[in-house]
Amino acid sequence: MLSISVGPFALPVAPLVLLAAIWIAYAVAVRLAGRGGDSHQPDTAGRAIFNAALLGLLVARLVHVALLADAYSAAPWAALDLRDGGWNRPAGIVAGLAWLAWQGHRFSALRQPLLIGGVAGMAFWLAASVATQIGQSRAMPTLPLVALKDGARVTLPQIADGRPVVVNLWASWCGPCRQEMPVLSAAQQRESGVGFVFVNQGETEDDVRIYLGENGLALRDVLLDAGSTLLPAVGSRGLPTTLFYDAKGRLVDAHFGVLHAPALESRLRELRAAR
Repeated sequence: MLSISVGPFALPVAPLVLLAAIWIAYAVAVRLAGRGGDSHQPDTAGRAIFNAALLGLLVARLVHVALLADAYSAAPWAALDLRDGGWNRPAGIVAGLAWLAWQGHRFSALRQPLLIGGVAGMAFWLAASVATQIGQSRAMPTLPLVALKDGARVTLPQIADGRPVVVNLWASWCGPCRQEMPVLSAAQQRESGVGFVFVNQGETEDDVRIYLGENGLALRDVLLDAGSTLLPAVGSRGLPTTLFYDAKGRLVDAHFGVLHAPALESRLRELRAAR
């Protein structure tokens, strides 16, 4: 599951799971620290958990940007755009745990609350992350779609034809879709070993042609999904949703929300490395 619907809005699942995990770690640590009798210990434990989370997120982002310095150098502002989902999770986990270990060393009475709180938060994060993937197929969907070019009925595996592919689910009324479309269009023109497939959700052929023409987008492999059946099939409730499949049709990565150039390059490198 990539996103959930809250009224008229679609929210990404991963940040919500992370926030819940931090809250659980905080609540457990504060509650256990309060049993020590010192009125200051719960506040100290809570700050330690909160600061560990902040440090972990900061390090995870900085390491991600550093590893993609060549991509971000062309668009430095993109390093501040956290919507791209670019985090180096191992680095963030190590930094957060190191901070908790240091705080436990400084305040010996808080070692157990911080340890149990940290373990509780981490366990929830891992379990919830796995749970959101249960029932979601890692194989490329085979739902019938319609090619904009000639009206032929096709499936994604037929379009992929044994290539790694990026599948973008979009609509012309979607602001983030319009924002990222030039980046995806340029990548389609540039990339020779990776296919790009654009699956419009719920709009007519005329709507799609007018949008592409007005914006000068010469996209190849544009497909129509008039019933918007592909979106729920891949576990998403909002647009844009972008899926990355390897040459065997296996899902390598997925992203809900806008993609800028460095974020796309990050996932393309992962896709190229997939075997």
